[in-house]
Amino acid sequence: MQASTEHSSSTTRSNSSSSSVARAFTFADLSRYSLKDRLVIRFADLFFFLLINVIGRTARLEVHGWEHFEAAVSEGSAPIHVLWHDCILLAIYFWRRRGIAYMASQSLDGEYISRFLQRFGFGAVRGSTTRGGVGAMVEMARLLRAGIHVGFTVDGPKGPARMVKLGALTLAKKSGQPILPFNVTASHRWLAPTWDKLQVPLPFVRARVEIAPLVKVPSDADEQTIQIKLEELQHVLNELNRQGEEWRKNL
Repeated sequence: MQASTEHSSSTTRSNSSSSSVARAFTFADLSRYSLKDRLVIRFADLFFFLLINVIGRTARLEVHGWEHFEAAVSEGSAPIHVLWHDCILLAIYFWRRRGIAYMASQSLDGEYISRFLQRFGFGAVRGSTTRGGVGAMVEMARLLRAGIHVGFTVDGPKGPARMVKLGALTLAKKSGQPILPFNVTASHRWLAPTWDKLQVPLPFVRARVEIAPLVKVPSDADEQTIQIKLEELQHVLNELNRQGEEWRKNL
């Protein structure tokens, strides 16, 4: 009887994970939106897809720390990718077609962001620290169980800019998966007048991708340990950004 119950629970978890994977990699139904909103979503989706393609295909990327990603994969981990929101455009192109699922907010903006992410081979999980957060975290935990890498812009969706929030650390604790911090710096870029000063790289730009060693959160971490890990992750991302800016200024 016990074996039967355990098999049933395992089957249920497997089915839940499969459903989460399907949802993450499938365009959402837009029928609940007005015609105007549907047109805005489709226009913004295609605009950013084309923009990122132009920037990415003409960029010259140099990568540092790739061995940290390889180390995670070789040990059978499905790492939790984290970065600052402002460098997301080139990051999308760099990690395209690897089947990583990112969290996107439950807003109109989140809808078109989800769609152009999916066009680049990413998954999209809807939710944020302000809306749908618990459900989104459950979805991401299911994706990790299915071996899907997931990602966060850890200061998103609305800031404060470059201040780490707890989401990735909480997920790392619950899932047992490591955190993979990285940063992308463009040699020449336009800074958008947004809360994060979004970096919009110019075509034919040089860019530096810096990947840091894995950050691991113990499964029995208490609040004090989580705070220590948050400060560690904040320091790592700040250092990656400092190195990128130093590289850019020395070109």
